[in-house]
Amino acid sequence: MRYIGIFGLLLLAACNGEIYTRDGVTDGDAFYLAPRAYEDDDPALQSWVAYSLMKSTCQLEIGGPNPARVSDYGCEFTARQHLVETWEEQRSEHPGASDAYLDDLLAVREAGFLDEYTVRYFGRRNWQVPAEVRVADFRRWQRKHLSHHRPETRIIGSWGYREL
Repeated sequence: MRYIGIFGLLLLAACNGEIYTRDGVTDGDAFYLAPRAYEDDDPALQSWVAYSLMKSTCQLEIGGPNPARVSDYGCEFTARQHLVETWEEQRSEHPGASDAYLDDLLAVREAGFLDEYTVRYFGRRNWQVPAEVRVADFRRWQRKHLSHHRPETRIIGSWGYREL
């Protein structure tokens, strides 16, 4: 599988697939991939693996007492960008691969609105967003091209606490 290099680079270990929660949100200081990330080469799944690894790596780099709770524009945007790039690669390697959400996200990127999409659907009040983000332009485009769209996030793994 082509993502093994990423796995080693990030020093992430497989887990039993359970999601660790406290106060209704995932918690932890380490991100663990679900075993199916290593076993299943489904193009959509592997695209979400790339997203999960990118986002969790960014959160770990930002750090703090609980990296799992980090919400940052840069992390979310970069992870969505990797999601789309990986989906594009996977589709070229697996003709006929289809995923409605990922296809929508690819159209968003091709229209030049991935920044705006990220802010519109995942934004937080405390995010520092680039001034050139064109939210009004995106909303006009969105009404025409994404009228029944539902944003998705499929994390392929879970946050937990490292055992010392």
